Amino acid sequence: MSAIRTVIRGARRRRVSTVVIIAATAMAVTATVLAGLLLAASSAPFANAFARQNGAHLTAFFDADKTTRAQAAATASQGDRAIGPFPVATAVVKEDPQFPPTPPLKVVGRADPSGDPIDKVTLLAGRWARTTGEVVVARTSLRIPTGTTLQLANGSTLTVVGEARSLSQTAQGWVTPDEAVALGQTGWQMLYRYADAGTEAAMTAHRTALGAGVQTQSWLEVRNDAAHRTQLYVPLLSAFGLIGLALAALVIGNVTAGTVASATRRIGVMKALGLTPSQVVRACLVQALIPGMIGAVLGIVAGDLLAVPLTADVADLFGTVPMSVTPWVDVAAVAGAVLVICATAAPAAWRAARLRTVDALAVGRAPHSRRGRVAARFAARSRLPRPLSLGLAQPFTRPARLLVMLLTIGLGTAAATFAIGLATSLRHVQAADQKPETSADVLVLPDRESRADPRAAIAAAPGTGQFYGRGPADIVVDGLREPARGTVTSGDMRWAGYEMLDGRWYTAPGEAVVNTGFLTATGKHIGDTVTGAGHGPLTLVGEVFDGSANNHLYTDIAGVEDVEPILEWYVKLKPGTDRAAYLAALRGANVHAEATRAEGPDGTLIVLDSLTALLTALLVSVAALGVLNAVVLEWRDRVHDIGVHKSVGMTPKQTAAMVIASVAIPGLLGGAAGVPAGYLLHHWAVPAMAHGAGIRLPQSTIDVYAPVLLAVLALAGLVLAAGGALLPAGWAARTRTAVALRTE
Repeated sequence: MSAIRTVIRGARRRRVSTVVIIAATAMAVTATVLAGLLLAASSAPFANAFARQNGAHLTAFFDADKTTRAQAAATASQGDRAIGPFPVATAVVKEDPQFPPTPPLKVVGRADPSGDPIDKVTLLAGRWARTTGEVVVARTSLRIPTGTTLQLANGSTLTVVGEARSLSQTAQGWVTPDEAVALGQTGWQMLYRYADAGTEAAMTAHRTALGAGVQTQSWLEVRNDAAHRTQLYVPLLSAFGLIGLALAALVIGNVTAGTVASATRRIGVMKALGLTPSQVVRACLVQALIPGMIGAVLGIVAGDLLAVPLTADVADLFGTVPMSVTPWVDVAAVAGAVLVICATAAPAAWRAARLRTVDALAVGRAPHSRRGRVAARFAARSRLPRPLSLGLAQPFTRPARLLVMLLTIGLGTAAATFAIGLATSLRHVQAADQKPETSADVLVLPDRESRADPRAAIAAAPGTGQFYGRGPADIVVDGLREPARGTVTSGDMRWAGYEMLDGRWYTAPGEAVVNTGFLTATGKHIGDTVTGAGHGPLTLVGEVFDGSANNHLYTDIAGVEDVEPILEWYVKLKPGTDRAAYLAALRGANVHAEATRAEGPDGTLIVLDSLTALLTALLVSVAALGVLNAVVLEWRDRVHDIGVHKSVGMTPKQTAAMVIASVAIPGLLGGAAGVPAGYLLHHWAVPAMAHGAGIRLPQSTIDVYAPVLLAVLALAGLVLAAGGALLPAGWAARTRTAVALRTE
C-alpha cells in the first residue's frame, strides 16, 4: 500500500493536471445540478403546493342569468368532492394615477380562505375580507399594497386588506359573499376534485359532463402554464451540460493518459518493487478520482447556489420556499461524475497495468521516431522561421494528443459560438416583443372616467403622421373553453412592426390575426374561419409573434359586436416634428399623452443571459486549461529537445514562439469545426426553448449569425489555443539549457 500512496502522491507534483480535472469536473457537475434542479422546480413545487392547498382539479363558472344557485349546487355530484357555489362579480376599477391601469377584476365571494376542503387559499399578507367594502387581491394578478382604497366605476370603494394566492387561479380577488352580490353578481363558481384527474382525456370527460356553455378551467392548464418558465432553461442547460460532460471526459482522459505516459519509468520502478497490475489500475484511478471528487463537490455547491435565483421565480409563482438543495439531484450528479472519471481514466490505467516491468524501465519519453516525419518535412520546406516550422510540425508526433486537443478547442469554440448566438437571439426576441410600443413616438392614454375618444384631437394636432388605437377585450370563440385574450384595434396599424410568422396583417373588419397559442388550442390554420358570440365570422389571415403562450386574437373593432374596450392610441409623428411641442399641444387639448418608452429587459431574459455568460466563461476556461495541460505534458516530455535547440542558438523568444506555434494548427482546425457545431446547437436550442414556453419565434430571431461574425468566431479557436499555451511557452523560454539537457 505504501507504493500505491507514492503513486497517488504524484498528483501533488502535477498541479496543472490536478487543477484541470477539478475545473472540468466542477463545470460538468454545475451544469448537471442546475438542469436537475430546474427540472425538479418545474414539477415538485407545484405538486407539493397543489396538494397542500388541496387545489381544484376543475373550476366551473355558471352564468347567473341562465343558472340558479340550486342548479349550480346540484352539479356537486359530478365530482368526488365539490364546494360552492360562490357568487362571482366583476369589479371595474377607475384609473388611479398612483398605479398602472387596472383591468376589471373577477372577484369571488368567499367567507373563509382555509375552512373549505378544496382550494385552501394561501394568505400572503394582511387578513381576509370580513365585511363589505373589503377585498383580498391575488398577488399574481395585481400588485397593490395592503391598505389601498380602490375607486370603482359604480361609485363604491374596495379597501385592499390582504394579498393571497390560489394555486388553482380561481380568482383575481376575494370579497365577502354579500359584497359580490352588491357589486352585481354575474355568475356562480363551483370547484371540483376527482380521483382520476391526471390525464387530458379524463378532464375533458369531466368538462363534458357539466354540459355545454359552462366555462371551465382545468388544473392541467395551470400546471402546464406554470412549467413554461422553467422549461425555457432546460434546452440551454442541456446544451451546456453536454458540452461540459464531453469536455470533462476529454480533459480527464487526456490528463490521465499523459500522466501515465510521463510516469512510465516510475510505474516500472513501482512494479519492480512489487506493485501488482490491479494496484496500478487502482492507483491511476484514484489519481483522477481525488481531484475529480473535489471538483464534484465544488460543482454541487456552485449549482445549488446558482439555482437559488432561478428557482426563486418558481417559488414566487407557487408560494413555496425556493429550492436550493435537492438530495437526489446532488447524488445523481456525483454518481455521473464518478462514472465519467472512471470511464475516461480506465483505458490509460489498464494500459499502465499491462506494461511489462522491463519495458517500462527501458522506455524513454521521446515520441516514436517515425511519427510526424511527413509534417516535419513540409514544415522544413516552408519559408517560415525555423522555430515556427518546428512548432507547427510538433503536434503530428502524437496523433492521439492532437485529436484530443482538436476536440477540446472545438468544444470550447462551439460553446462560445452558441453563447453569442443565444445572447443575440434573446435581444432580438425582446426587441420584437416591444417593437409595437417602440415604433410609435407618442402614447395617448384613455380617460377612463369620461371614456372620451381622443381620436379627433390626435388627428387635428399638427405633426400627426400615422396613428391607431388598441385595447383589450375578451372574445368568445367556439371551440375554446375560455374567451380568447383579444386585442381590438381601430385604424391601420400595419406600420406598428408586429413580427409575422405566417400570412399577413388584417386590413378589413372580419379578418383576424392570432398567435401560436391560439392555433394550438383551437387546431385552426391560417385561412380558416372562427365563429363565436358577439361577433361575426372571423377569417384568420396571419400568425403573429407574441411572447405569451396564452390564446391571443387581434382584430378590427368594427367586426366585433358588444365590445366597448378603452383604447390606447399610438402615434407616429411626421419627420421633423418636435415631440415635446406635440405633447404640449395634446395636453393643452385635455388629452393625456406621454412619450413612448421601451420597458426594461424581461427578468427571465436577464437570468438567461447571465446564466449563459457564466456557463460559457466556465466552459471556455476549462477548454483553455485542457490546452494548457496538453501543452505542458508535451513539452515536458520534450524538455531535452528544448535544451538541444537552446544549445545551438535558439533564444528564449524563439522558444516561446515554437511552443505557441505548436497549437496553431489545432487551434485553426478546432475553431473551424467548433463554429458549425455551435451554430447547429443554437438552431436546435433556441426553437426548443421557445417550444417549451409554448411560443414560436420569427426566423429573424434565429438567423443571427452574420458571415463576418462566423469568420471571427472561427479564429476564436486560435485565440483559445494560444491563450492555453502562453504559460507553457513562458516556462519553456525560462528553462536553463543545462537543466534541460540533463533531463531525460
